[in-house]
Amino acid sequence: PEQAYTYLIQDHFKKNGQHHIKIFNGSISGSTTAGALSRLKWFLRVKPDMLILVLGANDGLRGLSTSRMEQNLSSCIELAREKGKTISLAGMKMPPNYGPEYSQEFEQTFENLSKKYDLTLIPFLLKDVAGKPDLNQADGIHPNADGHKIIARTVLETLLEQL
Repeated sequence: PEQAYTYLIQDHFKKNGQHHIKIFNGSISGSTTAGALSRLKWFLRVKPDMLILVLGANDGLRGLSTSRMEQNLSSCIELAREKGKTISLAGMKMPPNYGPEYSQEFEQTFENLSKKYDLTLIPFLLKDVAGKPDLNQADGIHPNADGHKIIARTVLETLLEQL
């Protein structure tokens, strides 16, 4: 947990004297967007000011419907908006073996949502990490500690713009 990008972002704020900023990680390993709305309802009880949606990678890796993923993410965005939250969306991309058509549809989903809801988009959460063996675990998909440092910088750029 101390090597995860969410922890590293929290540590950045602590080191810069911004102790009032708290990062809560609501992720569940392996989850898809299908359960996102119910999880978000529970998670909103901590009353966050901002929400960064980092969902969809597992939908893509399982080859699930991009239109269903878009509906699931839209439901989350609409609930967060209703609760007055500032929202950012982290985009993802698929490995090339999923084919150009699915990969394009998948990536476009995040861009569509960002435009539809006028959200700040982190175009690709794994920018500068994906496909680099030295920054990923043995499975080639999940970032290692060094990869998480890069992801933390990518997400932090967006957070700092919005704070």
